[in-house]
Formats: sequence, structure tokens, C-alpha cells
Amino acid sequence: MNASIRALNRFGLGARLGEARRLDDPRGWLTQQLAGGPPLVAPPAVRDSIPSIVAGQRAAARSDDPEANRRVRRRIRALALGEATQAMAARLTSERPFVERWVSFWSNHLCVSGAAKLPTRLLAGSYEREVVRAHALGRFEDLVLASARHPAMTSYLDNAQSIGPSSTLARLANRRRRRRSSEMPPIGLNENYARELLELHTLGVDGGYEQDDVREAARILTGWTVTGLRAPGRPGEIGDEVDFVFEDRIHEPGSKTVLGRRYEQGGEAEGVALIRDLCRHPSTATFLAGKIVGHFVADQPPAAAVERIARVFRDSDGNLREVARAVIDLPEAWDPEHRKFRAPQDWAVAMLRVIGVDDVPPTLFSILQDLRQPLWAPPSPKGYGDTLVEWADPDALMNRAELARTVATTVARGGARAEGSIDQMIEVVERDAADPFVALVQDASIPMDERVALGFADPAFQWR
Repeated sequence: MNASIRALNRFGLGARLGEARRLDDPRGWLTQQLAGGPPLVAPPAVRDSIPSIVAGQRAAARSDDPEANRRVRRRIRALALGEATQAMAARLTSERPFVERWVSFWSNHLCVSGAAKLPTRLLAGSYEREVVRAHALGRFEDLVLASARHPAMTSYLDNAQSIGPSSTLARLANRRRRRRSSEMPPIGLNENYARELLELHTLGVDGGYEQDDVREAARILTGWTVTGLRAPGRPGEIGDEVDFVFEDRIHEPGSKTVLGRRYEQGGEAEGVALIRDLCRHPSTATFLAGKIVGHFVADQPPAAAVERIARVFRDSDGNLREVARAVIDLPEAWDPEHRKFRAPQDWAVAMLRVIGVDDVPPTLFSILQDLRQPLWAPPSPKGYGDTLVEWADPDALMNRAELARTVATTVARGGARAEGSIDQMIEVVERDAADPFVALVQDASIPMDERVALGFADPAFQWR
């Protein structure tokens, strides 16, 4: 096993040409990346506000003006593209690639999906910037609290529309309905966020909760809503900014019980206490450790590695910097018997890092769309899959081969400079000495673009 290549690919985002030769202390290089502050990025230089875009979209939808609809779509694309470009530029240029992989892991774990609805599409980039990046090296419970309070999550999983059945607003609405005998906008408890908080974000599906716990958690989290986006049946002013707010009028009064613990009536503090308790629950440590080891080691995470990571999580009170350091120390992560298949985003980023791309090419996002893993658009709250079976079907591999050829054609335009670095493609992934690619890439009778394409489509390049 080449430890330098393993560090660059398994923990990082892909080796650059010649980078493995310069890496004398792979583990030290990874550990050093955990020092310092969080990996923040600047917001995109887009002046459009999200509330104005949403208002414009609703107005355009009511009109018969095709040009108005086209203008709104352009505004939506501009904002979403600005956020996506900033995020992908960080992956392509980062000198802390292990931390960038750590960010993408947590962004997928606590995912929102822009494919679900317009507000989430507009907010997904700010969610990763303001929530995941800011807390990826902090405490897990602070990360989850920030996630719960971000408008992207409250919008995506409908908590903004969850109204306590006995809340002040619900009682007023019921009286109004009886007086007017007319249809009213449907209001009531929404359990979507509460369910995913328990099942996907903290305890895991086998974490020991029951349906009553989901319902009680949903009651606790009523009132956690958002300003700037008016939703049917939900109060809230339309302002210049989209932001979290606790709205007492829609909060369910009274005490609630989740996993045997009683939460006395306390407004927003009930939800804060619940989330902190869930993050500190032993099931959460085990569930998260399994996902982390599954991402960094193998699709079937070794039990001993899972227990070590779970123990560090518990002993450090969910300190994610300490957990990341423990991942580096896992013997299994350095064992050549274990390997991970590159998901499409990983493969595309690794390919661009090999050829030294610093500016995000406009075609990158269409490539990710073709590969079925567009940024911030997983098909469900579970996030994108992370295993071989989900990404290595014949159609997906054929797409990679075609896209490898497209990228290689661009690389070949580098002429002599590209020809001088082609041999180094042998060193960007771990290879067996008898790998036939070694002879192919050195065969000058094969056009250079074909050799580069072979390198990117080669089976060895599909793994990290």
C-alpha cells in the first residue's frame, strides 16, 4: 500500500500530479488539516434576495407572461449557480481536502434537497456555508441545532408548517371554522422533521424510538419556523431576509415525553433540550460511527472500527474534530484490503484535481447531473448513497467512460506540457505493478487524449 496515495484519495479529494511524491508524512498531513478554524467560504456575489425571488416566482406563476417566467428562472439559476460554484471551487482548490471531504460527508448526512421545492433550492448553498462548514469541526449537537434552525431544513422537511393542535393559532382557527362553516387552510402537526431527526440525523432507524416518540418530538418542535417565506396556513411576515424564528403562537403547550424523558413546557427551550439529548444518546454514537466508517473504510464497516469511533464520539461529547482525528488513526482505513468506490461527485472532483483545474468549469454541473449526483439534490432526506451497488451499474460506468473522453480532449489541448505530465497519471491512484494501464499510458503511439481518457475511465481510478 502507498500511504501517500491512500491519504490523498481515501481521506482527501484526489491526488494531483506529482503530489504523492511530495507527501513525506501522510498521517501528519491529514492531522495538520484539522488545526485551525472551520473551512468557511464566502457567499456568492449575487444581490438577489430569496424572498424577492420567491415572490417573483409566485407572481409569474399567476400571470400569463412567458417572459416573466423566464426572468424568474434566470434569477433562480443565477443564485443557485453562484452558491454551487463557490462550493465546488473549494473542493477543487482546497489545501485541506480531508476537511472538505468531512464537510461533504456531514452535508449529505444532514442533507436538504433543492430538487424538492423552490425555497430549498435557493437556500441549499447557504445551508452548507452557514451550518455545515461552520460546525463541521465543532460539537455534533451544535451542528444539529444549527441545522434545525436553518430555513433550508425547516422548509425542506416542512417544520415551518407544523402547528400545535392546541396552540393559540389552532384554537383561533377552529373557532373561525365553526363560525364561518367554510373551508380553512389545513393546519396541524407535521411529523416530517421530527421523524428524520430521530431516524436519519441522530438515533438511526434501530435507535430504540417508537412512533409515539416521533409524535411527541414533533409537538416539541412546533413553533420552529421561518420568516421571509409565507407558507399556507402558517403565520410569519414577509421580510427582506429569510431567517429562523420561534413562533410561540403555533407552539404546542404542555409537557411532552420522548424516549422516557419528560420535557416541561418551555417554548423553544424544549426543542433545544430534546436535540441535545438525542445527540448525546448512545444510539447516536453507534449510528454515526457506522456511517463514518462506512464512508472512509468500507461499505461493510468493520465492527471494531465502528466501536472505536463510537467511543471517541461518546468520550469527547461529540467533538467532531476529535472524531475526525480518530478516523485518521483507524488501522482499517489504511488496510489495503478495504477500499471505497468513488461516488460521482468524488470521481469528477478527483479528475479535475488531477489536471489542475482551479476555476469551476460551467460543464461540471451538467456532468454531475448526467452522473445522477447533482449538488444538493438527493432524492430523499436519507441523502445520496455511499456504496458500490448504488454507483457502479453498467449505465453509470458507461457515462463515466464518455465523460472521461470529453475531459481528456480538453486536457490534450495542453500539447507538450500535457505530454510531459501524462506519465504521472500512473501515480495518482494505487495500482498493481502488473496493471496493463502502466504500459498503455507510456505508449506514445496511442494519441494522448485516448491515454488520458483511459486513465480517468480506468477501473483503478474509480476507487479511493
